[in-house]
Amino acid sequence: MTVCRPGPGCLRRLEVALLAAVIALAAALLTAPAEASAANALSMRGADVSTAQRALDLGATYYDANGNAADPLDILKGAGVNYVRLRVWNNPASGYNNKAKVLAYAKTVKAKGLKLLVDFHYSDTWADPGHQRKPAAWASHGIGPLQTDVYNYTYDVCNSLKAQGTAPDSVQIGNEINVGMLWNDGKVVNNDFTNLSLLLKAGTDATKACNGGTKVIIHTANADSDAHARWFYDGIKAKGVSWDITGLSYYCMWHGTLSTLYDVVADMRSRYGKDVVIAETAYPFTTANADSTGNSVTSGCSGYPLTWTGQAANFTDVQNTARNAGAIGVFYWEPTWYAVPGNGWDPADINNSGDGWDNMAVFNWTGRLNPTIRWIS
Repeated sequence: MTVCRPGPGCLRRLEVALLAAVIALAAALLTAPAEASAANALSMRGADVSTAQRALDLGATYYDANGNAADPLDILKGAGVNYVRLRVWNNPASGYNNKAKVLAYAKTVKAKGLKLLVDFHYSDTWADPGHQRKPAAWASHGIGPLQTDVYNYTYDVCNSLKAQGTAPDSVQIGNEINVGMLWNDGKVVNNDFTNLSLLLKAGTDATKACNGGTKVIIHTANADSDAHARWFYDGIKAKGVSWDITGLSYYCMWHGTLSTLYDVVADMRSRYGKDVVIAETAYPFTTANADSTGNSVTSGCSGYPLTWTGQAANFTDVQNTARNAGAIGVFYWEPTWYAVPGNGWDPADINNSGDGWDNMAVFNWTGRLNPTIRWIS
């Protein structure tokens, strides 16, 4: 320690030190709010537009809120979207959305300056909490071969994207895998996460081998309950599964109040020390139906009328709640899926099966954007 002896030189040194301390304190005070704000921002403002490619191939037109025709990605980007989610099915009967379709549309996504999340369903059709069917090519495979299947398929899709300059920024290893994937081999039975963990590790290892910077999301529809979410993520963690981002689905009509959403997001964030995203959410703007296929959702939630303003208000509140609880992103599910004939829900009968989501899209039945919908940071 240097002792400052009384005198003018000592006073000058003390004044300089005091001034430096004041400057440092001011700088800290100025930068702290910015850092806190950035930490609370939604950096992944997303839209799953997996059906948009088919709609455009069929000649669908999209309009902004002022009635100007434009590419749907440009319209969504103007509303705040910076991230696109695309599902990939192994070998869907219609071709939508197989690897080739995803590769093609990924070029458009990246050309728009948007980031890319690839959602691996590991199926030829929909995978969700009640359906996790193996793709036909893997139907007879047990858990050993399935690990190889998952690794090779994940690596191939990721590497093909990377080779064309559209490496995914993040991927989901499975879609809404509440009780596992690739049933029955990868199903969680009697609280045994062993087989599921082997499949998740295979997908994660393949992703990181392909592109180390790609973030791995493990996605469940467990925003309804802290107990459900803990059961799943504790289960895979105990088996040594690693992941970068915890993904949750939240639809108020199925998963409960915003208070519950807040509690689950906050707990996931603190319990596992990982970022959290709401990988899916949506809300109806009407109870009416645009085609012969019934609507998947026919009711709303308290406080949110089934109107354009009600839809936008619900989405805004979901985003704010997620952000305030510590989430880094929210994705609207299928905002572009308005009722275009030939763009049905069933990949085995895409031309005739109709659209059960036409009242949940953010574009109305003539393709015009909800004028009040916004993705917020």
